[in-house]
Amino acid sequence: MASSLHVTGLEVAYGRTEAVRAIDIDVPAGRVVCLIGANGAGKTSTMRAISGLKRPKAGRILLDGADIAGLSAHRIAALGLLQVPEGRQVFSELTIAENLALGAYLVRDKAEIARRQDSVLARFPRLSERLGQAAGSLSGGEQQMLALGRALMGGPKVLLLDEPSMGLAPLFVDEIFHIVANLKREGTTILLVEQNASAALEVADDAYVLENGRIVLSGSAADVAEDPNVAAAYLGG
Repeated sequence: MASSLHVTGLEVAYGRTEAVRAIDIDVPAGRVVCLIGANGAGKTSTMRAISGLKRPKAGRILLDGADIAGLSAHRIAALGLLQVPEGRQVFSELTIAENLALGAYLVRDKAEIARRQDSVLARFPRLSERLGQAAGSLSGGEQQMLALGRALMGGPKVLLLDEPSMGLAPLFVDEIFHIVANLKREGTTILLVEQNASAALEVADDAYVLENGRIVLSGSAADVAEDPNVAAAYLGG
């Protein structure tokens, strides 16, 4: 069952450097929300704070109304908020099957784990053909699929995708966004950080533009895409 995510007054700092400055983000259940901005805008810092990898300086992070700000990443994952990190970060020396199994490490029901793996492999047939192969031998696009599949093994209520198309060949970029579109149709709640603003705005319901740690524009993805400043800065318009 999809969950909602509401972020209010979020601040993230590294020493005296403020990376995120009192931002609000609303991710209703079953919707895809994208966060776009240039390098250094604070996108990844926002994601790390939400997923528990970085303790926020201030603010509330509400998962279905319960404040999870400051909880450990392990506890947040157990609540169903799962992140596919920037750069994929698969366990390269482990097999594909072992990487997927790690995604379900909090699940005790073996039958449920098997059901989830069957579902993931049906979604990513490339992975099903080589379960015993080391993850490090996969292409960048295949590793991204594995990282996404690993997160899906955890049964996410909210899925955080951090730059899923970064460094991928165009064919894989199209495939990744096709998968995101399918997850959207299935009702998965997704917060998407993506430099490919055009593709992100096409698949998202709502959008936020982050500059220097602040939200400077928000609205429906269609409205944000039509904003002349966004078009000039991020869409090549």
